[in-house]
Amino acid sequence: MSGHAITVRKLLHASRDEVFDAWLDAEGLCAWMLPGTMKHCDAMLEPRVGGRFHIFMRSSRIAYTHSGEYRVLDRPSKLVFTWQSSYMNQQETLVTVDLFDRDGLCELVLTHERVPPELAPKGVSIGWRQMLDKLDVSLQAPGDNTIARPRA
Repeated sequence: MSGHAITVRKLLHASRDEVFDAWLDAEGLCAWMLPGTMKHCDAMLEPRVGGRFHIFMRSSRIAYTHSGEYRVLDRPSKLVFTWQSSYMNQQETLVTVDLFDRDGLCELVLTHERVPPELAPKGVSIGWRQMLDKLDVSLQAPGDNTIARPRA
């Protein structure tokens, strides 16, 4: 398949376990996976290899649906999943999330492959950056239980 690859890096104020869990908890995911003017999110996740996910997000003017299949869930280091989005005319793309320890913080490296060329330099990259900024804020919120925490 053709298309562009986008890589976004973000240093997060949380452990790799916390960040990994944030991707696999529907309620927690909806606390941060809202780019731009998106204000509402519903998510259904089957967090296992071969499991599927469906995410619906909307603003007052537009709505998007995203879906895919989990390919790799290597706790707490890596998530790989397909990504089909109404924003990209349901073309199947591939997202890899790598997590690294960095002096008590977590470096997240997100690579989104097969992005249609006309979307690569704008909306997709900007959207991921906005969502990862919100993820960092959510993970730092005191007493906020919307993000799943590591299991004991």
